[in-house]
Amino acid sequence: MQRRFLTAALLACFALPTFAQTALDDVMAKKLITIAIPTDFPPYGFVGTDMLPQGLDIDTARLIAGKLGVKVELVPVTSANRIAYLQTKKADLVISTLGKNAEREKVIDFTAAYSPFFQAVFAAKSVAVKSAAYLAGKTVGVTRGAIEDLELTKIAPATADVKRFEDNNATVAAFVSGQVQVLATGASVAGNMMARNPNLNTEYKFVLKDSPNFIGVGKGEDKLRLKVNEILAAAKASGELDALSKKWLGRPAGDLPQ
Repeated sequence: MQRRFLTAALLACFALPTFAQTALDDVMAKKLITIAIPTDFPPYGFVGTDMLPQGLDIDTARLIAGKLGVKVELVPVTSANRIAYLQTKKADLVISTLGKNAEREKVIDFTAAYSPFFQAVFAAKSVAVKSAAYLAGKTVGVTRGAIEDLELTKIAPATADVKRFEDNNATVAAFVSGQVQVLATGASVAGNMMARNPNLNTEYKFVLKDSPNFIGVGKGEDKLRLKVNEILAAAKASGELDALSKKWLGRPAGDLPQ
């Protein structure tokens, strides 16, 4: 009886699913890491005038490859197919403004956060705006019904003149043309606008809502995930992540969830 119990227990153990954690070993053996990135979502990822990808996510991908001591192959993806690229092993990592939620955690794993993704208030450096209270008496442009509209509505002083536009293009156009003094929008929209209009001297003022980005890793690839976490922690401590965020988003990365 005891022997049969032990045999059954051993068989049950062998029947448990196992994950072959080969991604990190494969990367180090090939001296190459394949990373999925966006090319249609400035300032996180877009195609520059030289027709090469650039942006915060691309710089982060190159940072990780550099710390690993391997070359990087950048693979453009869309929001719709980026997770599938991990699942089919077309990419070792996905660095593409990926938010973490319970549904995604069922099919892929996530590293610590590497950058902020946020809705915020922006204005020219000459316009004093340190908090919502400073919006009193100022004209503020926002896209009707967007997350930033909902968040702004909660905190805007009664004397703030909030002008709502039908889409992001109209909202940005109102700010660029001087119809409004202050812009409430997402980091990607603001980053693109600032890159196109450096003469406006626009800067980040304060955050409305934070939704950090995480790096996607194949399910069960703990060795690779933990190695990337080490790299991110060191880059945060050295100021490299803050520098990248400031370069592309106009603000440091700040406190990021692990």
